[in-house]
Amino acid sequence: MQIGNLTLDNIVILAPLAGITNLPFRLMAKTSGCGLVCSEMISANGLVYQCAKTEQMLNSAPEEKPISVQIFGSDPGIMAEAAAIVESKGADIVDINFGCSVRKVIKTGSGVALMKTPNQAVALLKAVRQAIRIPLTIKIRSGWDASGREALNIARIAQDCGVDAIAVHPRTAGQHFRGLADWSIIAAVKKSVGMPVIGNGDIVSARDALKMLEETGCDAVMIGRRAIGNPTFFSRVLARINGEEPAREDLSRQFDVMTQYFKASVDYIGEEAACRMMRSRLSWFTRGMRNSKKFRESIKYLSSEEEGVELIGAYRNSLLNELA
Repeated sequence: MQIGNLTLDNIVILAPLAGITNLPFRLMAKTSGCGLVCSEMISANGLVYQCAKTEQMLNSAPEEKPISVQIFGSDPGIMAEAAAIVESKGADIVDINFGCSVRKVIKTGSGVALMKTPNQAVALLKAVRQAIRIPLTIKIRSGWDASGREALNIARIAQDCGVDAIAVHPRTAGQHFRGLADWSIIAAVKKSVGMPVIGNGDIVSARDALKMLEETGCDAVMIGRRAIGNPTFFSRVLARINGEEPAREDLSRQFDVMTQYFKASVDYIGEEAACRMMRSRLSWFTRGMRNSKKFRESIKYLSSEEEGVELIGAYRNSLLNELA
């Protein structure tokens, strides 16, 4: 797949997920065969005003490339400056968030608010396009109602402003992540523009990804929430797209990935912070497993890397012993 002057190895893409798709998570997705990984949503204001915590979100590694960095904001000048910073830090794509429906983001005129202010969207996109040389993409929703009219309007505006690809999550601003995604809007956007269209929403199985491609004609699939706690899902999707039978779920592999993610997080943000974060995140990997409640209880007060590795290993061994 081609986005601007960038060629992707395949058409399976990790969605930007606020608070989740940091460097350790992206590396997991990349190892599973993901063709493009995306950063979590980053504040343009934070980058321009040199907030240390925001700048850390730009940390990357050669193994994860190509990487798309998503920024949000509403001021054209600030967004252009932030996009230039992102490019200077080695990103392969700048993505602009037109879809976040969190109230505090909308109040600033950012995210999905841009879908009902087309003049502002034009000014912002033109400013960013002029500020960078790397590909520019946007991620949108259906809009503020279920008709999809705003999605079609923004898609055409984006193409006219030099945007290289558009990701469509066909839920309204009011839906957030509830209800069903209306894939027909992805198909309508695809028919209305000449640039690549990336479909996103309700891909919960590898077959769903294939179904979306067939039903909408989109050029790639973007997977977000389904990959949480199951990063090897990307390899299953890729196999299905390539006409192959996905490998069977491997319990040992799932625990290996969990351990790698934990250790990488310790290296990335430090032992204390990583342990606090992993008290909830390790449970992502064990949904639906036997005795997962007992494991969740065991990590509630996780305080060291050594303890975490031991608890993961003990739980793995208990499950494998049951299967023996």
